[in-house]
Amino acid sequence: MAFSASNRKALALIVLVLLLGVALGAVGHSVFDRRVLGARTQTEQQPRPNPPRAVARLTAELNLTPDQQKQIGDILADMQHRFDAVHDQINPQLYQIREQGHDQIRQVLTPEQRPKFEDFLARVAEERRRRNANPNR
Repeated sequence: MAFSASNRKALALIVLVLLLGVALGAVGHSVFDRRVLGARTQTEQQPRPNPPRAVARLTAELNLTPDQQKQIGDILADMQHRFDAVHDQINPQLYQIREQGHDQIRQVLTPEQRPKFEDFLARVAEERRRRNANPNR
């Protein structure tokens, strides 16, 4: 089947648009993983918020009374519990979205690329486990 010059240009444009879509999707997925899915991991990498330390800093800055220190400590502890509850609630949904994205990527990859992608995912998971095991690094 012979293609005219205009047909070849149209086909090349379609292929280019598809490749750009795949590239943009991969970049978007990577950014999403780092910014959204990685948000919990990044929080876990840093020392957990410490209400007593925060109260001590506020006391030094604001000259809090002992009653204010207790009330603010209770407020900060409650905030932390509520933050943890939200994270616990959304983490399964975020995991499901990540897995669906990985499945979609697998469908785009060639049979030769899929094992490399699985190795990549395993390395990323191992890095995440190491960061979570040593959050003060």
